[in-house]
Amino acid sequence: MPLPEEYRRELSRDEVNELPIQRYEGEVRLVDSAQALEHAAAEWREARVMGFDTETRPAFKPGESYPPALAQLATERAVYLLPLLRLDCSQALRSLLETEHTVKVGVGLPDDFRALRKSFEFAEKAVLDLGAVARRHGLKQSGVRYLAARFLGTRIPKGAKTSNWAASRLTPQQIAYAATDAWVCRALYLKFEEMGLL
Repeated sequence: MPLPEEYRRELSRDEVNELPIQRYEGEVRLVDSAQALEHAAAEWREARVMGFDTETRPAFKPGESYPPALAQLATERAVYLLPLLRLDCSQALRSLLETEHTVKVGVGLPDDFRALRKSFEFAEKAVLDLGAVARRHGLKQSGVRYLAARFLGTRIPKGAKTSNWAASRLTPQQIAYAATDAWVCRALYLKFEEMGLL
């Protein structure tokens, strides 16, 4: 189904900045032990669609890079935050990424997966990059913030993006930012599905 005309018009930065800010306000679960991970994995096994994102400590020097420090998974029920540097989540994530039962959706997923592969191997299935869907429908801007503005009519705050995601304790701002990114990907998928864009 083609993209309706009103969605094709590019939004200016000013138009995006005038939109109401929206953050995820549901339940956030910080998965901080093997037991909590097992419990979370049992819950997200039921999910049909899951928003997926990772955060990495920013690198400021040429040639410097870091592994993903956090994985965020959004289901209908909650957003799960997995501290990848402090808890071995490879088995649970591999099993999630390789299942065909749950569609994993996000923006820039090939980059996320490339970075995750430096820590563990997996063969992802049932994955959809929302940026690629937007580009296929002729949109030039396909980042998560732009898509949230264009399709959900909301502004996603950027504040914590370049903070230290490897910190042993995440701030409330980091938690809100990380949870919102995964949640908005799931919301966008449901909107695209409703509009017949998939």
